[in-house]
Amino acid sequence: MKRLYPFDPLTKHHIIISLLLAIWVFVFLYFTEPLDVNQLPNNEKLMYLPGYGLVAGFCYLLFLPFQTYLYQRFEKQWLILSELAFILTFSVVTIIIARCYYLFVVVANEPNPYTLGYMLTAIFLPAIATILPIILIGRYGFGKYYEKRLEDQKIEIKGEGNYEGLRLQLNEVISIQSSDNYVEVFYLSGNDLKKTLIRNKLSVIADEFPELRRAHRSYLINPFHFQQWKTENGKLSVILNYQIEVPISKTYQNDIKATINSTTN
Repeated sequence: MKRLYPFDPLTKHHIIISLLLAIWVFVFLYFTEPLDVNQLPNNEKLMYLPGYGLVAGFCYLLFLPFQTYLYQRFEKQWLILSELAFILTFSVVTIIIARCYYLFVVVANEPNPYTLGYMLTAIFLPAIATILPIILIGRYGFGKYYEKRLEDQKIEIKGEGNYEGLRLQLNEVISIQSSDNYVEVFYLSGNDLKKTLIRNKLSVIADEFPELRRAHRSYLINPFHFQQWKTENGKLSVILNYQIEVPISKTYQNDIKATINSTTN
């Protein structure tokens, strides 16, 4: 249950899933004709059945903030338990709202509506058994696609030793400092600041990753993490995230200022 599960946090992909869900629910009801739907004239089918699709799509979108909460709660990690919690709560709430739609819209003022128990066995549970695999496949597929994109964007800061190195997202790197025959890499792991010592030369890393800008003969910085400038005793420094302060030598001042201006504007 605590194993990681593929997850896509991009809202636009979940909007696509909600639209496909709405269409699939309508198609399912239109062609399977549960609850004597076949007795309705075609114009009433087209009037009422899309409402169930809209309910399903709306409920999916309604739960996206809950999904975001779970994602943040587990430090931007999505677990099998998170997926089960999302699917279960989404299914229960969707059934409740669909039942209300049936009572207050489809059969409003009718004397003998179907009972909840009958609707559960005749339509809701069969529909869920048919629809949930589509949702799970869509969510899993988008999750794997998102993970692959992240993996493709990773960089590897290699060391001179066979087993030295650090693989992470470019924007997880905050700064790199030269330290004798080593470099100290300051980077983010989740919400925590980490530091790793790797045997390599700063010049080698600067040549390999031009996105990291030389700020000083002993420092590389990632402009993405810029917070503010600092001047003290006529010397310029830059403050990065997590209050990391890096001196800016006169040789690199113009380049750093131009890069940060283009990054922040």
